[in-house]
Amino acid sequence: MRILFTFVMGRGHYEPLAPIARAAVAAGHTVAFAGSGDVPKVAQAAGFEAYAIAPDRVPPERKPLVPVDVEREQRELVAHLSGSAPRERVPAALALCERWRPDVLVCDEIDVGSMVAAELYGAPHVTVLENASGTFIRPRLIAEPTDALRAEHGLPPGPGHALLLSPFPPSLRNPPADAVSIRPVLEPGPVPAWLAGLSGAVFFTLGTVFNLESGDLFTRVVEGLRGLDVDVVVAVGHGIGPAELGPQPPHVRVERYVPLGAVLPRCAAVVSHGGSGVVVGTLAHGLPSALIPMGADQPGNAARCEALGVSRVLEVMTATPAEVRAAVAAVLGDGSYREAAERLRDEIAALPGPDHAVALLNTLSA
Repeated sequence: MRILFTFVMGRGHYEPLAPIARAAVAAGHTVAFAGSGDVPKVAQAAGFEAYAIAPDRVPPERKPLVPVDVEREQRELVAHLSGSAPRERVPAALALCERWRPDVLVCDEIDVGSMVAAELYGAPHVTVLENASGTFIRPRLIAEPTDALRAEHGLPPGPGHALLLSPFPPSLRNPPADAVSIRPVLEPGPVPAWLAGLSGAVFFTLGTVFNLESGDLFTRVVEGLRGLDVDVVVAVGHGIGPAELGPQPPHVRVERYVPLGAVLPRCAAVVSHGGSGVVVGTLAHGLPSALIPMGADQPGNAARCEALGVSRVLEVMTATPAEVRAAVAAVLGDGSYREAAERLRDEIAALPGPDHAVALLNTLSA
């Protein structure tokens, strides 16, 4: 079977697909990825065949930190789905299908252009959910722009997928009725020598996009974490130089990028913006967290984690170093946070793995 995996935007939309792709390769299937401009390089670096089906994205740039505004973020999502990008993606993805000849497409949940292309090509497509709490990318919110794009190509309303996969524990995101829950798996990634002997650390990340919109947040958080009597690992992202945070004491290590799969097994807690990927990875390792949501899916994810008792949540514009330190000390010192996180870890571990998803894909191409 030939399986084409498609995703938009960045690493956070690629990572939920990668474990399924790796399981497909292990089962003897032929796999390729397709994404925007420079984004397929992420898949190529992991050893997958990959193609660009849209122009390079505008290079990310520094932006000021702004207050959380969920309605603004959702308007921007709808504007993206209503704009030119999905429309331009349809012919590009269709051309790749006609050239590469996939039997099945596996698409991230907002890659509606590739979904339409799959139907025009005549192959079934699978949708993989990306939003951990299900509060941001909501069906009723995206139905109108999605149906409009489908109508332009003579397709009826609706998602059109043959299968819906939810790589989240049901306690975190109650899956849609037609979804199959599968276990999220982190790519292990290389383990740097300096990380190999670490244990019980606190990891701090703002992901690979929102790090450039963080203003002085890195400075505030790192100042707070420095006061803890634990090792601290900070990932600032490729757009920020570690030196920008100034000299650090020996127990604080600042890097541009650290693979989640390499660092989380060596952690006792995580501080993050609450992006879906880092939230699920954190819970898969049974770790409590302090969350500082900034936008997109993060406020909903943070609220859900707080309700589940696995996280403390801080306000992005006003959180002080002392508040950061107190929040992390609380999730480290109060065993209820770790116990709640371990319950989610056990729920995740009990879900069927990516090989189950591949078995379901087999039924679609039969």
